[in-house]
Amino acid sequence: MVLPTEPRIPPLSDDELDEDQTAVLERFRSPTGIFNIFRTLVHSPKALKGFGSWGNYVLSDRNTIPADRRELLILRTGFICGSMYEWSQHVIIGQFMGLTVDEIERVKAGPDDPAWTAADRALLRAVDELHAGQQLSDETWTALADDADLDDRQRMDLVFTVGHYTMVAMMLNSFGVQLDDGLEPDPDVA
Repeated sequence: MVLPTEPRIPPLSDDELDEDQTAVLERFRSPTGIFNIFRTLVHSPKALKGFGSWGNYVLSDRNTIPADRRELLILRTGFICGSMYEWSQHVIIGQFMGLTVDEIERVKAGPDDPAWTAADRALLRAVDELHAGQQLSDETWTALADDADLDDRQRMDLVFTVGHYTMVAMMLNSFGVQLDDGLEPDPDVA
């Protein structure tokens, strides 16, 4: 499948926003501005507000998956879903959270790359299984406990994280959200 090369739903500029959209979008402003994903989703301000609340949980310290391992989950999800936007954003975030360039590149190979630890193989295999069959096998559920040392709440947060970013990838790909300025496309994605 080929991703749209133009936005299907164009991101709104500040002068196109109504009062409700402006109010909702303010919470997504960063020092570098407001990302295209949020400028696109603000076409439905109530949905963006709900999306932001849940996304805030997934990306916060309330999520019990350590931030660097959470980024492995997100990057693998973005790669499998062919989401250039998600991949490109989280390459930067992943590095900020402590992933190495080598680890990020190996995410593309998936859980069978021999350089992964048993814990990371279990995490990446979980993403692949959730994507392929919308559930975890008994073997992977056990490996997440034994190899990755995840308790029940952490395994729940893993599923929440992969599910959330699968939905994000669907939105980004379907709506044709284009890369923000400064992001580089990766020829291996999509």
